[in-house]
Amino acid sequence: MTNSVKSAILNRKQMTIHYEPGSRVIEPHALGYSQNGDLLLRAYQVSGASASGEHEHWKLFRIDRMSAANDNGETFDGPRPGYRKGDKAMKGGIIAEL
Repeated sequence: MTNSVKSAILNRKQMTIHYEPGSRVIEPHALGYSQNGDLLLRAYQVSGASASGEHEHWKLFRIDRMSAANDNGETFDGPRPGYRKGDKAMKGGIIAEL
């Protein structure tokens, strides 16, 4: 799953992921490790399920909690407003970012 997420970031591809409570469409922006070693994905959620009730917003996902992540064939132009390189949640190191 890590390679497909990294590829989606580098090629600006939207993804459809399954992350409780359901399916979501996201624009992946950064992939890296937390200080504790968890693999994280910073993404802008375009639509879909949301435990917080925010169906379109910035989200931080733990890769080990995703049960699926697929390129959905759509692209996005580039970083969304509010995106910052060097995501502070990824103190353990960044693998890929826009």
